[in-house]
Amino acid sequence: MRYPVEVFTGKIRDYAGSRPSAIAKIQVDGELMLNDLGLAGDEQAETKIHGGPDRALCHYPREHYLHWARQFPAQADLFVAPAFGENLSTDGLTEQNVFIGDIFQWGEALIQVTQPRSPCFKLNFHFGISDMATQMQNAGKTGWLYSVIAPGQVSADAPLILASRVSDVSVQEAIAIAWHMPFDDDQYHRLLSAAGLSKSWTRTMQKRRLSGKIEDQSRRLRG
Repeated sequence: MRYPVEVFTGKIRDYAGSRPSAIAKIQVDGELMLNDLGLAGDEQAETKIHGGPDRALCHYPREHYLHWARQFPAQADLFVAPAFGENLSTDGLTEQNVFIGDIFQWGEALIQVTQPRSPCFKLNFHFGISDMATQMQNAGKTGWLYSVIAPGQVSADAPLILASRVSDVSVQEAIAIAWHMPFDDDQYHRLLSAAGLSKSWTRTMQKRRLSGKIEDQSRRLRG
């Protein structure tokens, strides 16, 4: 399958009452260079939690916007790509049919799914909805992140093409294992076994197995 894609990049800007962010992105056409850390011209404000080799690109399914517009009719006009700060927007790819470790060809590049996007409190300020990050996590409509395993020229004219599937854990299942289930050591082991899983998610799941408990997520979700 070939999935046409829209492409977005953003610059860091200040947000009143919150920390700087590059969540506000604009559509770009023509060819771009994709390297190990992402698209040329794209920025991340806090590289400890955003960006880096395992989080070089963010992908959000365009079909989710109808859900959010129905959830928040007063803000319905906000819910169009790239409102969630995504670099890639498509129809036809969702958390249900994309798997951890999936390798996609995009132009000259190869990109690999590493983890679901972990919603953070900056979304609350971005949309003016106090619990937007929590609602996004609970709904399982988070999108996902990629690493770049082969850099190259990419463009909105080049579709995403699934090249290899190397695990049996969908992004939807990873979300459920991490956030929707009570402590489950067997499921954490299953997720850890998924090829391509990011270092940060590997660390989190391994810490849970060692401690026997789920970490507090309130700071990430509420600031």
